[in-house]
Formats: sequence, structure tokens, C-alpha cells
Amino acid sequence: MNELESYIHHHFGISPDDCQKVSGLFKPEVIEKGNYFLRTGKFCNKLSFIESGILRVFVKLPEKEVTQWIGTAGYFITDLQGFMFRNASRFDIQALTPTRLFTIDYEAYLTMGRLVPKWHEFEKLFTGKCFVMMENRIMDLISLTAEDRYQKLFEHNRELFNQVPLQYLASMLGMTPETFSRIRRKMVS
Repeated sequence: MNELESYIHHHFGISPDDCQKVSGLFKPEVIEKGNYFLRTGKFCNKLSFIESGILRVFVKLPEKEVTQWIGTAGYFITDLQGFMFRNASRFDIQALTPTRLFTIDYEAYLTMGRLVPKWHEFEKLFTGKCFVMMENRIMDLISLTAEDRYQKLFEHNRELFNQVPLQYLASMLGMTPETFSRIRRKMVS
């Protein structure tokens, strides 16, 4: 069982046989550091599982870039609105490290319902998990202090602090790089 099959089986309870059917639709993809998985305004036709590496989801505003998410191994990555509703991408998604993915295109994604009869139940569960994760991020942004957001990210994703430029982490946490540095100094001392 590869990483993708293991993830699908663990998170959705799909049988090993159905996991193989689903994972067989995904193709390996490699993105070199600095290259893009997706560009703003481009058609989003793929959903990928990150086997290894780090991808940054961000938007360029007139006066700054805002990091929406940092995707790491064990997570799916796409512009969900673009992929599901066939819209142009709202985000740039760039590899911060060499990245290995399992990727499915939209047409192959549509065939999963025919291959795995219970797929639509699993798809609802997947979408629900994405929604809950986003709700939790929003709640953290509006209810936690900057220090608490920093501490939570550090506790759950400590490795990012050595692999990702700190201004990207600051942006993802909704704070300036200066605030992030001040909190970091305070936490270290």
C-alpha cells in the first residue's frame, strides 16, 4: 500500500481493493523547487496528494503577497473552487522544495464514482473534512492571539520553521513578519 492508498484507507475507511482502484487513477508527478503547480488565472484541472515536499498556496495583491496555505506531505492540494466548479485559479501554488505528488485530472476524478460505488459518500466526507479544516483556521484567526496562533503552528508543524521562509509562515498566520519575529524571539528565550 503506497502513501496515497494508506491515507485514503485510514481517513475514509475505503477497502484496500477500492483504495487500489482509486489510487490507480492518480499519476506520479514531480515539481522542482521554484516551479509552479498552478498559476493564478489558469484553468485548474488537477487534484494532487503530496507524497513529499512543500507547496505554498498564495495570492499576489497590489501591495503584498498573502500565503493562504502551506501544503506538506500527507495533504491534498488544489484550488478546490477551480477544480470542482471548473473556474480559473484564484491562487498561485509553488513548490518551496522538490515535491513528489500523486495527481488526478478532473476527467479521471469523475470516473471514481463508477469504479467505487460508495465514492460519493467518501467525496462528501473529504469535502466535509476540507470545510472543517477551513472553519478551524478561520476560528483560530479570529479568536486566538498572535502568540497562540504561532504556538499552535509550532506544535503541529515544527518542521516548517526550518524549511519555509518565515515571512510565508507569518502571512499564513495573519501577522506581519515583524510580529512573527518578535513572538519567535519571545518563545525562544
